[in-house]
Amino acid sequence: MSTALPISDPPSSAADHPPRSQLARHSTTPAILFTAFEPSGDEHASAVITELRHRHPALPIYAWGGPKMQAAGATIIERTGEDAVMGVPGYEKIREHQRINARIESWLAQKQSSSEPITLHVPVDSPAANFPICALAKAHGITVVHVVAPQIWAWARWRIHKLRRRTNLVLCILPFEERFFTKRNVPARFIGHFLFDEPLNEPELDRRAALLPRGSPNLAIMPGSRPDEVQRNFPLMLEVFRDVRREFPQLQAVVAATRPTVETMLRAMAAVLGPPLPENNGWPAGIRSVIADTDAVVRWSDVALVKSGTVTMQVTKQLRPMVIFYKKHNPLIFALVKTIVATRLFSLPNVIAARAIVPEFVPHYGGSQPITAAVLKLLRDPQAAQQQRADLAAVVAQFHGKSARKLAADAIEEILGFTHADHLR
Repeated sequence: MSTALPISDPPSSAADHPPRSQLARHSTTPAILFTAFEPSGDEHASAVITELRHRHPALPIYAWGGPKMQAAGATIIERTGEDAVMGVPGYEKIREHQRINARIESWLAQKQSSSEPITLHVPVDSPAANFPICALAKAHGITVVHVVAPQIWAWARWRIHKLRRRTNLVLCILPFEERFFTKRNVPARFIGHFLFDEPLNEPELDRRAALLPRGSPNLAIMPGSRPDEVQRNFPLMLEVFRDVRREFPQLQAVVAATRPTVETMLRAMAAVLGPPLPENNGWPAGIRSVIADTDAVVRWSDVALVKSGTVTMQVTKQLRPMVIFYKKHNPLIFALVKTIVATRLFSLPNVIAARAIVPEFVPHYGGSQPITAAVLKLLRDPQAAQQQRADLAAVVAQFHGKSARKLAADAIEEILGFTHADHLR
């Protein structure tokens, strides 16, 4: 397995960046199709759609997407994202996406023969689901601009050839990705990360955090949002909580549930995992749940126990010490998968820093002991916690001065051939 990180690539030359005048432009009245298949993609796409709607209220924007994209002003053709799958999808999920692709192909064929053809396809994240749609778009002569780069730098790097064929531009949200892709002849731009577009409203976060129970110390628990992730990660998180509470009897924990259905699942799991507490309907003493307010939970915490993923960047933004893990059940499968993995680090703060600034256990097959030890070190050793905060601050600094939603909208305007005068209308 290669241990090289993409950030170690040498800087690309100016020749790697296509002149802006060479990017595709269109003379027809523009219309855009966004496709997103996960809650995170729905959120990122909605930010770009909101910005485009602000600049161009009448611009036709269609989407296979979620509720946030609809609220931002996209015309939703089909809703997606409610049952996203992490990792290798099963047969039924593959068949479902094949049916979705067939419907998109039929819809595109009708649109391209209408008075308002699709000019631009914007796939957001979810490369496995979006790559076939990019191919459909290209077959219809539609320009493709990716928002959120496929993590080709992390695994299965041969996919770069497919990406090169199926994109005109990749808008990257991680600092090293522009260099990685342009070096490999894929047009790319770093636009910043959507999580850093808006500054923290610290007084409001403090107010909401003050409503949570104070412990000595406070442990945030973030088990993820997908059902398969929750089922794998939450039981181990409960074990770590119990382990740490034996050392710190006044410990309080708050579980950040992304939505009500996730909280229902967490409570059902806790009731089974025990020990049963009838007065709490099986919910462990010393733990509270909060729905859809992850930032307040992070603000409240002394240390966060986090499932690997985008949420690690929310914790990074607030410079909170954390331990990251991702539970997997079958080490034999990973033994096969790691033959195509091109990085020795998996959690985003570590990948961006190009070194292990945060304890990560990804993938993790064992019990709670090493994770508990990492949490206890941060709680017992103020110097270790402070060092991690300083390292996280260096990660955050790489996003200063960037607005992902604005730079993505700028790139889309450029592709569509809009002028500054168009922007002011």
